[in-house]
Amino acid sequence: MAKQKMKTKKSAAKRFKVTGTGKLKRNKAYRSHILTKKSPKRKRNLRKSTLVDDTNVKTMKKIMPYI
Repeated sequence: MAKQKMKTKKSAAKRFKVTGTGKLKRNKAYRSHILTKKSPKRKRNLRKSTLVDDTNVKTMKKIMPYI
């Protein structure tokens, strides 16, 4: 019997991108609503993307085996 391919978690695949060096890039949270009480500086910094923390990379690679 042939070995089955692993499935990618599509919800995660839509949220993460791989950089040229193989690191995972993500967008920051807390930017969708209740923006009136957040300072302009805080909202501006939330626009920028950031890298996934090293402690989570192993898990992310497991749920997205082909990305």
